[in-house]
Amino acid sequence: MSELYLTSLNLSHFRSHKKGALQCDARPVALYGPNGAGKTNILEAVSLFSPGRGIRRASAEEMTRRPEAIGWKLSGLLKSGGSSYEIDIKSENGAARQVQIDGKTAPQTQLGRLARVLWLIPSMDRLWIEGAEGRRRFLDRMTLSFYPDHAEATLAYEKSMRERNRLLKEQISDAHWYVALERQMAEHGARIQFARAKTVERLLDAQAAAETAFPVAELELMQSEGALPDTAADLLEALAESRFRDIAAGRTLVGPHRTDMIGTYREKGVPAKDCSTGEQKALLVSLILANARALKQDLGAAPILLLDEVAAHLDPNRRAALYDEICALGAQAWMTGTEAGLFEALGARAQYVEVTDEAGLSALCTPGQAPQAQ
Repeated sequence: MSELYLTSLNLSHFRSHKKGALQCDARPVALYGPNGAGKTNILEAVSLFSPGRGIRRASAEEMTRRPEAIGWKLSGLLKSGGSSYEIDIKSENGAARQVQIDGKTAPQTQLGRLARVLWLIPSMDRLWIEGAEGRRRFLDRMTLSFYPDHAEATLAYEKSMRERNRLLKEQISDAHWYVALERQMAEHGARIQFARAKTVERLLDAQAAAETAFPVAELELMQSEGALPDTAADLLEALAESRFRDIAAGRTLVGPHRTDMIGTYREKGVPAKDCSTGEQKALLVSLILANARALKQDLGAAPILLLDEVAAHLDPNRRAALYDEICALGAQAWMTGTEAGLFEALGARAQYVEVTDEAGLSALCTPGQAPQAQ
């Protein structure tokens, strides 16, 4: 079985960290320290070893350390598929970030071929009660982990939709202006819908096949208005039929950009939005674990997991169960918490790093040793 993990991480002028260096093995990494010490910033750095804008969806400029604002650099040694890759990621003077793999410039998409990174952060705790946009983003991130070309289809769809929306706002009713754009939207939109639907199937199968302390989240894809078109032909027809209504609204009202993911606590039959805060958190954890389990089945290695303040809203039993699941997966999970005691159930199965305001990163324990709970 191959493994996927970082063996080193170096930060320079990244967020709150002027300089930091970590040496790791394949075990989970428990980061603990006071609020504001920069624990989440370390997770954000690791998240950039995958395509996209990271856990905060921040610009390169926003990630630079203040007040210097001279740019930042990350470097790490990634073990993937039995090989090692030296990865450097940097941004100079607020410019878009640049990626080098083994000393050669590479596109961000190349990172997706080497590493899969999943995360669960506190802002996701409101997933079930916020608007549909947040749930679509959550779903698309999971979909991207299974279908790396999902981002390409999404960008192409959105580009065509922007052009169509421009026509709609200008009140253009001549069908000839819309045909080509709608054909492109239908083609890319069908790919998006297919990938999302398959992802939901994979998540449900992965949850059902596991014995876990976390509840199964039943998922259903719905469209805010009307039926969800399944094929390119269905979507093309729906776009044409909705054209005059869309002109009145000044925007496109049908398509995958209107899809919502509805969750239900299966065992109780209760909509996720009506569950307790603890149950909502447990349902999210269940989905992340299912995503990781399915990816390991596909790739032979568990993805890297980023779990920010994961202990929040989990009782001690579920917290211990989560650690058992992570270790059973063989995933390098980077976890944060304010106290060492939150990770007591991990014992020697993890490596521990204390993050402090004064020193930044400091290794508290040698490999195999767990900190004593205060």
